[in-house]
Amino acid sequence: MRVSNLDIPKDCPVLIAGPTASGKSSLALQIAENSGGIIINADAIQVYANWRVLTARPSVADELRAEHHLFGHIAYNQAYSVGEWLRDVAPYLIGCARPIIVGGTGLYFSALTEGLVDIPETPTYIRKEADALRKSAKIDQMIQDLDQRTREKIDLQNPMRVQRAWEVLTATKRGLAEWQAETPRPLLSLSNVMALHLDAPKDWLNNRITERFDHMLQEGALEEAEANLSIWEPELPSFKAIGAPELIAYLKGQLSLSEARTAATIATRQFA
Repeated sequence: MRVSNLDIPKDCPVLIAGPTASGKSSLALQIAENSGGIIINADAIQVYANWRVLTARPSVADELRAEHHLFGHIAYNQAYSVGEWLRDVAPYLIGCARPIIVGGTGLYFSALTEGLVDIPETPTYIRKEADALRKSAKIDQMIQDLDQRTREKIDLQNPMRVQRAWEVLTATKRGLAEWQAETPRPLLSLSNVMALHLDAPKDWLNNRITERFDHMLQEGALEEAEANLSIWEPELPSFKAIGAPELIAYLKGQLSLSEARTAATIATRQFA
C-alpha cells in the first residue's frame, strides 16, 4: 500500500495495525513524510531499550526522517502494562502533530479506541499461583472459580484470558466483567480516525519473514543478542522478543546458527 492510494486528511489521526512483517512501519513513515504527523509505537516489545534490530524498531536513519515516540523507552527489566502505555500515549493526542500510531499489539489499540478500566496490579504471589495452575493444565479449575458474568464475557478457549480473569477476581474479589462495566470513555474514537489494517497473502508474508530475519542477522541481530546474554532472564517480557530465545540458544551452544534461524523464522510465521 502506498500513501498515494489513500485519502487521509492532514489532521486525522491514523492507526495502522497488521501482522508482523506486513509493512506497517514503512507505511507510517510514508504518511508522516508525505502528509505530516508523528509516529507513535503501539507494539509491546518495541518499547524495550535492549532490542532494536531483532524487534524491527525503526532504524536511526528512519527516526531522522520523521519524529518517533514510545520506541525503546523502557528498560529491559521493567514491566510495562497497557495502562502505562495508554498514559504515555495520551499527551501526544492533544496539541501535538497528527499522531500516526503503528504496531502489532491489539490490546493497545482496543484500549485506545474502546477505553481501559484501571484494574489494580496483580500481586506477584497471585500471578505465580495463576501461572502454576495454567502450566499444570488446570484451566477448567480456574474457569469454575470465575463468576458467571465473567465466564459469559471472555473467551474460555484462551488460557491467558482465563488466567487474567482469575487473577483479577482473586486479587480484587470483583469479577473482570464487573470491572469492565466501569470502563471510561476512550482516548480516541474509531469514528474520528483513519484505521488501517494491513493484510497480505500467506505465501508473500512467509517469504518476507524469512528475508527479514536474514536481513536482521546482517544488520546485527546476533551481536544484539550477545549484548543481552549476560542479563538473559527468559521470564522477563523484554526477552519474549521473537528470535531472542533462538539466538541466545545458539550463543549458549544449544543450537547451530542454521537451526536458530529456522526456529526463529517458524516462530515468527506462527505469530504472524
